[in-house]
Amino acid sequence: MLLDRLGAASVRFLKSNSETVVVMGASNLAARRAAKANRRKAIVAQKRKAEAAGGTLAGQMARAAALPIRECLCSENLFEIGMGTLVLARGSTVGSVVVGAFLLDTFCRGVKDVMVRTISAEQFEAYVDKVDDVTPLVPLDPSYARKLLHDLTRWSSSLGFQPHRDFATAERLFGDVDPQACEIAFEFGQGGKPLYVSGPGESFSTSRRHVEQLRAQLGPDGFHYIAAV
Repeated sequence: MLLDRLGAASVRFLKSNSETVVVMGASNLAARRAAKANRRKAIVAQKRKAEAAGGTLAGQMARAAALPIRECLCSENLFEIGMGTLVLARGSTVGSVVVGAFLLDTFCRGVKDVMVRTISAEQFEAYVDKVDDVTPLVPLDPSYARKLLHDLTRWSSSLGFQPHRDFATAERLFGDVDPQACEIAFEFGQGGKPLYVSGPGESFSTSRRHVEQLRAQLGPDGFHYIAAV
């Protein structure tokens, strides 16, 4: 009888402690979830604060767009050879310069690459000289340059080639420059048709995929290509 009472007491004790463990486990889980949610909120808040302070690329572009335009340049033979560089620089002649450089393919793929850097005035001059040695640069009206970027990305996107992932952010460097102030109607492609030229670093499978992409959209005679497929 005594053993039965001890056994029952032991069961009640185990049940009681088991329930306590479950309750404590649930409480700990809720606490961990709350802590995780708080950490997530803190990260988001820091990101927004950094962007507001210019810590992100978008924030940097917003601040740089208020600086005076120092240079707006483009490869002189861009439309003849289908490849070239467009450069927009903001800043003073003595301090740092914020440079946005866009690698363009006017024959097919639009904005292939983007570079944004804050460099010294001396470094900017050296950069311009280096690019000019490869492809002569000529000054452009900023509204012409921005309309060129807008129209080119719209055209290349219609072919299935999206601009570089940083394009939209880097393009903010133009600030309040109005592309509608330029009335030029640009013509892209070569001879009225897109011309796809595979890059030196492209794999066979990538080139083939791009050619098939154009063939599906334009038909076998709707474009030209130079690629090892």
